Amino acid sequence: MRDLRDCLLVDGYNMIGGWPELSSISKYDLEAARDRLLERLADYQAFSGRKVIVVFDAYRVPGLGKSFAQYKVDIYFTKEKETADECIERLVGELSHRRRQIYVATSDMVEQHVIFGQGALRVSAKELLTQVEQSERDVQIKLNERRSNSGRNTIDSKLSPDMRTMFERWRRE
Repeated sequence: MRDLRDCLLVDGYNMIGGWPELSSISKYDLEAARDRLLERLADYQAFSGRKVIVVFDAYRVPGLGKSFAQYKVDIYFTKEKETADECIERLVGELSHRRRQIYVATSDMVEQHVIFGQGALRVSAKELLTQVEQSERDVQIKLNERRSNSGRNTIDSKLSPDMRTMFERWRRE
């Protein structure tokens, strides 16, 4: 069965250049910046339910054009003489489906207009960073709630204060 989830296509190097943390990492280790981006997007994919596909521009690298998955995120390195923008435009066309919404994360204004014309919605690098950070905070809140509710008496945490008082009174009688 085909995956009909909403899909987020990400211009990988555009995000690395647009996210302050990744930009500073990329100055001394581009591969580490790519890995950090993929880790954060994998967490975002798990939390948001959107399928995430990251496209990296390999325009000047002969013989690439590979795709694979890492951290359960699909990764595309473009073919020789193909830009990330061209690959994203092609993927928007391939993935368009009536029951699926396509989002494209890029801060490239020309690319935003092209994909918008194809029916996809655009998300800037800054907007995606904000969404990813919010999902990370939400995950942390849920984890903290689980930890606080994982005490010895889990039923007690689900009772209203009035019910708790009533049961305590019965226990003491």
